[in-house]
Amino acid sequence: MPVLLDTAELDVRERAEAFRTTMLVMTGSTRVDLEHEEQGTAARMELTPVGPVQLFSTWSTGVGMTRGSRAARQDFPEYVAVAVHEQGTGRYDAGPLQRRVFPGELMVVDLTRPYSFAWSGIGSSSSMQVSTADLGLSPEVIARASTRLPSSPLYGTLVHHLRDLSRHAETIGSSPAAVDAGIASLHLLRALLAGAAAGGRAPVEVTETTLADQVRAYVAQHLRDPDLGADRVAAALAVSRRQLFRACQAAGFSLEQYVIERRLEGARAELAHSRRGVARVAHGWGFKDATHFARRFRTAYGLLPGEWQQAVGVRDGPG
Repeated sequence: MPVLLDTAELDVRERAEAFRTTMLVMTGSTRVDLEHEEQGTAARMELTPVGPVQLFSTWSTGVGMTRGSRAARQDFPEYVAVAVHEQGTGRYDAGPLQRRVFPGELMVVDLTRPYSFAWSGIGSSSSMQVSTADLGLSPEVIARASTRLPSSPLYGTLVHHLRDLSRHAETIGSSPAAVDAGIASLHLLRALLAGAAAGGRAPVEVTETTLADQVRAYVAQHLRDPDLGADRVAAALAVSRRQLFRACQAAGFSLEQYVIERRLEGARAELAHSRRGVARVAHGWGFKDATHFARRFRTAYGLLPGEWQQAVGVRDGPG
């Protein structure tokens, strides 16, 4: 992920204030308390836009964040954050919901409402921020879901998905599938919250789109892998090939064609500014055969890859 803040790059005297300011902006908090402000604060925060969502990761010494009720009534961009706590034990308080958050557990925070969250010692989390308008769920549904997240059968799926997104954030954020990955992540979160709010039973219209969204997100994460195909995707998502193809068909796309189109888009963008040879670019985007890649490229764009490089003023390098 692109680094938002790394206190190791700052003078010791500037670290606490920089950490506090960045955390205030990113979390909608009105107060940030640092456990080791006098003895030494350390923090690293990274932020990556992926389509309609933002991936935000934090590693730091002890910190406490509070958003008061008065601030909650003031203007602030309406965002919801879903986070996987990675290190340390968190303490979360949002009115009727008070809990400890252990590593590997999921939490959802409405950043416009009163809350407090803290950890002592070294702690870290990986989160995804989405606007409530894009999420399309009422504050009441979000609040109800946040108290019963594990009741959703998608709980483990979202934990795994969010961790993978954070791990590959920079690659996904710069890939041609970034928007699709963000939309798929948004839909997956919506399905989890709707299902949790309904006591573990997601509405039919939400359930029908979830698998296709997971497919798009998985493809975005592994687009450059040459062995990416139906068998691997089905195994990763724990479904049969038949279920996989049925979900893709219902969503209006072919898995094979979708993968090829996203790879071609990525290769075309790279060829436009890279002097790497056509064969190396093709292999880097998962095409095992450079001739097959060239044929697909010409069908999609009307030019051979080398001709495309010349057209945009890039000289082709050695294959």
